[in-house]
Amino acid sequence: MTFIKGMDISVQTEIEQLGAKYYNGGEEGDAVHILGDYNVNQIRLRLWNNPYDADNKPYGGGTNDLPTTIKLAQRAAERGMGFLLDLHYSDFWADPGTQVKPKAWQDLSGEALERAVYQYTFDTLKELERNGVLPGMVQIGNEITNGLLWSDGRFENGKAMIRLLAAGVEAVRDYNPAIRTVIHLDWGGDNALYRRWFDEAAAAELDFDIIGLSYYPFWHGTLEQLTDNMNDISSRYGKDVLIAETAFPFTIEQIESEVMIFTEEHAASVPYAIDAQGQSQFLLDLMNAIRSVENNRGIGFFYWEPTWLNIRQARWATEEGKKYLSNDGISANVWANLALFDFRGNALPALQAIRDF
Repeated sequence: MTFIKGMDISVQTEIEQLGAKYYNGGEEGDAVHILGDYNVNQIRLRLWNNPYDADNKPYGGGTNDLPTTIKLAQRAAERGMGFLLDLHYSDFWADPGTQVKPKAWQDLSGEALERAVYQYTFDTLKELERNGVLPGMVQIGNEITNGLLWSDGRFENGKAMIRLLAAGVEAVRDYNPAIRTVIHLDWGGDNALYRRWFDEAAAAELDFDIIGLSYYPFWHGTLEQLTDNMNDISSRYGKDVLIAETAFPFTIEQIESEVMIFTEEHAASVPYAIDAQGQSQFLLDLMNAIRSVENNRGIGFFYWEPTWLNIRQARWATEEGKKYLSNDGISANVWANLALFDFRGNALPALQAIRDF
């Protein structure tokens, strides 16, 4: 199997509409084409059920509805890239701290909610294939460390959570058994967490193919802890492992008055310089760690939002989106120093490290 050198470019359509420009060696170009020039071979795209309010105003953060996802997947397919579909099963961001049911499913629970998950998953794949972009992998939920579709699918409600996940997996299997399914948690360096979670999934005989891990070295432990965890869980559960999200900064420079996710406090916690060379070295070390997983179980990585440039209007959420999440702090653009293009849109050396690996 070809080692996955992947990028999550879910924000791409929106940020281009806001004026983002990209350059490779001083020449302006299409961001997807530039990534292809650096041997990026897969993309990952999140999908939100209905990221609009009652007045049809978008929630922002990429506004990743199905038409947006299809168009981005088609652009990537033109460059010969594969496609991982990241189903959030929510109308907006889903992560360990937020797993909100879609508006249309608010009154559903039990078997009715399971049927909704199945039918939505199946219908989504059908529409993707109709448009020529059937994914090779599908994530059943996003960073579901604490479950999904709260409160029904919380991790503490073990059997209910497993039934919801099984409904999604079954829909993928029924539509096309060649599509590989991914179960994705955060905290990639926390082996105790992964054993606790996947022991429960194994006991329930949840049928899936790949364990996805988020690994941001300023949050999720050391690279050694990640490597040990990948080796343990791939052997313990007989699964391939995939770094579903990662990123590392190329600068500590602030953007005007924005509060950045990566801070000087984080800089003190990682064994790399916070510059373009440090970013390259981190990615090289990460790729070597993935490839070192025993029995060739480490299949690759996806870099999260490498094209999210320093454009003030490109925010995690619009005013409507902030209402959905009840968290004003997510409105800012705080990701630009973690991209693989600098603040002016120039391709960074880390892309060369990816190409040459």
